[in-house]
Amino acid sequence: MTQHPHPAAPQEVELKLALGPGALDALLAHPLLAEPPQQQALTNTYFDTPQGHLAAGRVAVRLRRLGQRVLQTVKTAGQGGGGLSRREEWEWPLDEHALDQVGLAKLPPFQGPLAEQIAALQPTLSTDFHRRTWQLAWQGSAIELVVDEGEIVAGSARAPIGEVELELKEGSADALWGLALALAERVALRPSDSSKAARGNALGQQQWTLPEASTPSAWLHRATVALDAFHDSGHPEHLAAAQQALSELAQHPALDDTARREALTLTAELGTTGQPTAAYGVAALTLARRLGQQTALR
Repeated sequence: MTQHPHPAAPQEVELKLALGPGALDALLAHPLLAEPPQQQALTNTYFDTPQGHLAAGRVAVRLRRLGQRVLQTVKTAGQGGGGLSRREEWEWPLDEHALDQVGLAKLPPFQGPLAEQIAALQPTLSTDFHRRTWQLAWQGSAIELVVDEGEIVAGSARAPIGEVELELKEGSADALWGLALALAERVALRPSDSSKAARGNALGQQQWTLPEASTPSAWLHRATVALDAFHDSGHPEHLAAAQQALSELAQHPALDDTARREALTLTAELGTTGQPTAAYGVAALTLARRLGQQTALR
């Protein structure tokens, strides 16, 4: 029997990293991942209204088939940048692969205007991927590291999935940065600020909207989202937008000398293909961590 979710939601703290071409093999050979992972095939269906009310409200509703099990998940938009996000998440098991509208109606995201849209929800995109999972102890914290490899499908449009997610299970969020940097020293990767649902929504609509920016952290976020858009769309204007955002970041008067050197490394290491080098990943993570700490102190 379906157990409806409790309205109170745990907060998910996660750092997302996009892998460059050929980086998966380098990652799987990393000494930190020497233990055999748990492996799963995940089939996911996302729901929205025909008008995109959930995407506009930055809420994701998903059904996940995992073997014989079916899970329903609701996620709010992540708060953060440089790959790090904090967001609310609700997840509960279902008896069948059909949307639990009663359960949705109990949750905070659906207490306002979205309540009227529950009955209109329908499948809009899917993400099917192979997942490898490791449970790591790092710097006194417990971190779940997952590697996803697969595809996003939205109508006739498709985009590859090749990413790492570091989720904090116990301890300090600072440990996520430390682990990501340890990986980036050997593997070509970069922070990613776009969820699979957000990527699928943009892919289905063939519209990629970039966030406005004025502060250093906002310029880094804009560059990161622009790179996500470039790799899913193939549109060169998104790569140009990322390069412009990194240039604005490097020239920003609020940066100290150390942060400016890291920003200049980003502009130098982002090639014409938009693919990160290991040096880009290290600089992007180091700078995102630094800017996040400065923002927290304000």
